[in-house]
Amino acid sequence: MLNTKLFDHTILKADATESQVAKICDEALAHDFASVCVNQYYTKFVAEKLKGSDVKVCTVVGFPLGMSDTRVKAFETCAAIEDGAQEVDMVINVGALKDGKYDFVRSDIQTLKEVCGKDIVLKVIIETCLLTDEEKVKACELAKEAGADFVKTSTGFSTGGAKAADVALMRKTVGPDMGVKASGGIHNADEAQAMVDAGASRLGTSATLAIIG
Repeated sequence: MLNTKLFDHTILKADATESQVAKICDEALAHDFASVCVNQYYTKFVAEKLKGSDVKVCTVVGFPLGMSDTRVKAFETCAAIEDGAQEVDMVINVGALKDGKYDFVRSDIQTLKEVCGKDIVLKVIIETCLLTDEEKVKACELAKEAGADFVKTSTGFSTGGAKAADVALMRKTVGPDMGVKASGGIHNADEAQAMVDAGASRLGTSATLAIIG
């Protein structure tokens, strides 16, 4: 059975209600998941629900497109931390990466890591379904250079989710010490195990209860 601390128990849909988010928090507490991952609006609510536990509050930034200005992402990150976020999952500017604007992409990530400091975990969503293998490698290299704590496959809101081959490529690129999060389209225990076998150290999914059985 997979360790429950692998899981970011996730609810990011636009129509998520407070009662649904509360249920996710209760499930995370009951099963001792790594975190509850929500949109910014619910950060303070989740922080209050999880207070006193070791289940972390995870908030997404620049989500799901990653195309907002770095200053906006930095403001979002500040607000999330003020509201109780302990982990931040940011989306890179995929278009800038594809244009070869590597200094910009690195700076975008680095700015948010500076806001996070050493105590707040920063995960960098590279949206693998939109990238070539060469671009995936470059995105991971830039995230590592910028001081991020994790690279993450997907938002779950684009054309595809996590694939074991991408996780393996990301792990190979960042080495053994940086986090790799597989997210998007993980529905059952076999799929989850495949991601872990490929090198994932965290799994983001809304199907966590089905996966752990």
